[in-house]
Amino acid sequence: MNTAPGAPSQDQLKALVGQAALQYVERGALVGVGTGSTVNTFIDALATIKDQIAGAVSSSVASTERLRALGIAVFDANDVDRLPVYIDGADEIDSHGYMIKGGGAALTREKIVAALADRFVCIADASKLVSVLGNFPLPVEVIPMASARIARQFAALGARAVLRLKNGQPLVTDNGQHILDVSGLHIRDPLAFEAQVSQWPGVVTVGVFAFQRAQVCLLGTPQGVKTLNF
Repeated sequence: MNTAPGAPSQDQLKALVGQAALQYVERGALVGVGTGSTVNTFIDALATIKDQIAGAVSSSVASTERLRALGIAVFDANDVDRLPVYIDGADEIDSHGYMIKGGGAALTREKIVAALADRFVCIADASKLVSVLGNFPLPVEVIPMASARIARQFAALGARAVLRLKNGQPLVTDNGQHILDVSGLHIRDPLAFEAQVSQWPGVVTVGVFAFQRAQVCLLGTPQGVKTLNF
């Protein structure tokens, strides 16, 4: 994102929203924590009040390692009935709180932790706010043996699905699966799209977060943090 001289950098905007998210953390309770560079700023901010919370439920190995390194206890999702709040970033978010997520390959665990939470607070910079989802390639976590067939199903929709690579090899998620990144989509009905693709055999998780949408978005802008309620 280009910024005018003197305007906050993207890293500074991420830090602003990470700090602002602390107001949604319930003291004495567990907090759900997402994954990614923006969330890392929230984790750093969370460490300043770590003695006021019970701990965290994390959506990735990377976030778990960062939380524990800062002295924040991390609990297994299976040991938790509910969370007051889940705080995570987004690759895109629209005016209804529907999102595309999974750029960091943690979409399945992110969706699981989000489903435990009473409220989803999205933290993002202003470049992530869109009118229609789909300009950012949609991540879809898939069982490896199904990747070619699922790519053909997206091709039938006029989209192009590409296997995500790391160091020349298929990226392997924390769940031992692969990621397809799908371009050429315009997702005008996120709820219907998520429901449709989630039923395709071999799909583990589609990166449209419509059923687990955000209720609040803290948007970092050059004028400061803007709060959107959905």
